[in-house]
This record gives sequence, C-alpha cells and structure tokens, in this order.
Amino acid sequence: MPRKAQTESVSDLNAAPGGAAAVDRALSLLAAFQPGDDALSLGDFAARTQLYKSTVLRLLASLEHAALIRRLDDGRYALGAEIARLHGLYAAAFSLDQIVLPVLRDLVAATGESAAYHVKQGHGADAVRVCLYRVDSPHPIRDHIKAGDVLPLDQGTGGRVLTAFDPQAPSPAAKDKALYARIRKDGYFSSVGDRLADVAGISAPVLDARGALAAAVTLTMPAHRYDAAYIRQVLTAAKQLNGRV
Repeated sequence: MPRKAQTESVSDLNAAPGGAAAVDRALSLLAAFQPGDDALSLGDFAARTQLYKSTVLRLLASLEHAALIRRLDDGRYALGAEIARLHGLYAAAFSLDQIVLPVLRDLVAATGESAAYHVKQGHGADAVRVCLYRVDSPHPIRDHIKAGDVLPLDQGTGGRVLTAFDPQAPSPAAKDKALYARIRKDGYFSSVGDRLADVAGISAPVLDARGALAAAVTLTMPAHRYDAAYIRQVLTAAKQLNGRV
C-alpha cells in the first residue's frame, strides 16, 4: 500500500466537493506555476504541491500526454501548447467591454457625469493614455472626450493616476514628486483644471488579478458641477473592476 502523506497536499486541502482526487492533484501541478516561472523541476512540483515525487511523475505523464505540460531537454517541465490554445479560446470569448461598460454606466447613473476607462500605451517619454471606453453624461454641457482619444499622461486625473501607480513610470519632475506621493497615499486623484481650465476630474486605479495596475477609471464634469462626494463613487467603481480586467 502507498504510504500516507504526513502533510496534506495542496489538492487535499482544496479538494473539490464531490470531485475526483486525481484531477484535483493534476490541477494542483498546473497551479504550481507562478509569475516568472518558465519551467519547474520535479522537486519544485513536489515542494509546492506537497505530493510525493512518484505521484507527481505519474500526473505529469498524463498532463504531458494532453499537451498541457511539456518536458524540456534539461528534465524540467514547462506549460504546453494546449494551454495557449485554451487561452486563445478564452480570450476570444472574453470581452472587456462586457465588464467595464456596465460599471461606467452605473457610475454615470449615480452621478450624472461622464465616466471613462483609460489605459497606458507606450513606454518612457513616448507613453500616452488612451480612452478605451466612455459613457457620456446626460447633461448637454460636458467635456467631449470619446473612446479612442489619445491623451497625455502628465495632465488630467486619469493620466496622473496611471503615472502615480505605475512602478515603471519615469521618475517625475521634482515639482511633481509630492503630488504623486499624495495620489498613492490617497488611492485616487481629484482636481479642477489639471488639463483643461473648465473641467474637473476624479480618477482611481484599477488593478488586474495579480494586483498590477491595469487602468484608471475617471469621472469628468464641468468645473462648476464638481462634487467631492463623487470620490466615493469613483472608488467604488474602481473596486468593482479590480481583479476582473
């Protein structure tokens, strides 16, 4: 009889109710890959899953047969081509607008002002921000940014937030260091006239599933309609998008 493990494996601790133990264990091997891993050794798998090496080898054989894992010449194992195929199918079925636009519409409904979703594009001095999605305010007087517009990173609340929370952003000018430190501390940025004299904005960062900066959600309005009470609603919108983009 096989020896009983003294320490419960990761798959045992997170077993699917009514599921198959062998499948749980195989999936725990795939889940053992972490950001930055190009390949794992047999010892890596055993340490991260708390499974015996003999069990890991049998599971790897099945995963390799399914092209979910591939064995490298040095004896380590990398993710296989089937992972890429499945990712392509998932990406084709996954539409970001189905996640972002409902949140922006709710933000507009709650505030009566215009909401947008900005992402950074490019690197270094050539970096800009792009408005990927925009839902207009019902008011006839509003700013007229539209989806697809390219805007600066060093002006406007959306650009400031994308710069402040980007660990790879160039070091800001001395006059801006305190501003970006405050934005990171507050978790948002609100301003009147930062890019255009008569326009006010409130922006908050949106994080991806790894906790990295993905975008900025922004509410804009004419300066005379600015209301600090909207900050809470922008933060709520950003929180609703966190981990889903």
